[in-house]
Amino acid sequence: MIAYHFPPIKVSSGIQRTLRFAQYLPENGWSPIVLAPHPRAYIATSDEDMGQLAGMEVHRTFALDSGRHLSLRGRYPRLAALPDRWSSWWLGAVPAGLNLIRKFRPDVIWSTYPIATAHLIGLTLHRLTGIPWVADFRDPMAQADYPSDRLTWKSFDWIERQTAKHASAITFTTPGALREYARRYPDRAGRFSLIENGYDENAFATASRGLEIPPRLPGRPFTLLHSGVIYPIERDPRQLFAALSSLLRQGEVSPDLLHIVLRASGHDAYLQELIGHFGIESIVTLAPPIPYAAALREMLTVDGLLILQADNCNDQIPAKLYEYLRARRPILGLADPGGDTGNTLLSAGIDTIAPLESETAIVAALQRFIGKIKMSDAPIASEAVILAASRRGRTEEFSRLLNRILVD
Repeated sequence: MIAYHFPPIKVSSGIQRTLRFAQYLPENGWSPIVLAPHPRAYIATSDEDMGQLAGMEVHRTFALDSGRHLSLRGRYPRLAALPDRWSSWWLGAVPAGLNLIRKFRPDVIWSTYPIATAHLIGLTLHRLTGIPWVADFRDPMAQADYPSDRLTWKSFDWIERQTAKHASAITFTTPGALREYARRYPDRAGRFSLIENGYDENAFATASRGLEIPPRLPGRPFTLLHSGVIYPIERDPRQLFAALSSLLRQGEVSPDLLHIVLRASGHDAYLQELIGHFGIESIVTLAPPIPYAAALREMLTVDGLLILQADNCNDQIPAKLYEYLRARRPILGLADPGGDTGNTLLSAGIDTIAPLESETAIVAALQRFIGKIKMSDAPIASEAVILAASRRGRTEEFSRLLNRILVD
């Protein structure tokens, strides 16, 4: 299992897919061997999840971050950042991977993107050994406007085409991404599968231990939480802030009625400037990152949860959405109703949604959402939908795919 996002990297949900697959695959007859970069390659680290690696076969190899380790006055060799700033990981991972293959004789190689270098390592090890390779796309790679740098885009495109040509199977986390790649590579579509992200029930059990949610006190403002990164392009909250500013001026919302918490946004300086520009400091608060268990606990206790997803990401679903569903709290989804995020919410019976790009629609959605919370009438996902989204269930799907590859 070749994965850049693996403990001790400090990220919110990026590590969960690989970590939970590695935890639950043994229940399905598979023994994972994880190949990850040396922690020096991570911008930030945390020991929070290290205890969950007990008993796992985890190997870490040489890797640098070109932007930090090879930089001189903010500049570094362009070729050292193709396909990404962690391309040096390939130099350490390929020989280490060959040694692991000689030692353990694995049946399948698996790699997950992002980071693009992970697929480059998987491709190389597959070509050198002939072992079947499964490529996991948590996000689409070469898109119409991403990466914006032309040389980086070309490297992504090359890796993507080589992956389509050589991988025994390719998995996607959203229906839209699968459809897009089936359109790009129709002759390979039979090898494509959907394995969505999910939530981990054990993590929620830990987070909710001893938790009691007291009834709402009259006069206390409703707390609406966004937990995780807010990308300036893919989740730009500008129209949300404009809607809040309008409602604030009209007296439709106030600090006594509504409090929005943006937890671990990853772009606090950008958001703080926007908050000041729209004059909504009294109802919108930026909050720092907290440990994963604490973040889940917070999701379980707030009045509502906020999802942001722009229509330029209609083929993507934020991994946190599945945790939101499991939290069984009302969700306000600011996403295109026709995109994968909007469809997932609607399929779960949650109709409190509006496009992120429309101030007018967001104003109406906020008013309706607040009204439903006041009446304790806001929809939450059904138990059937929640159970279907567990990480343990997703791992069972993954193991069935691995079993098919052995038969083929």
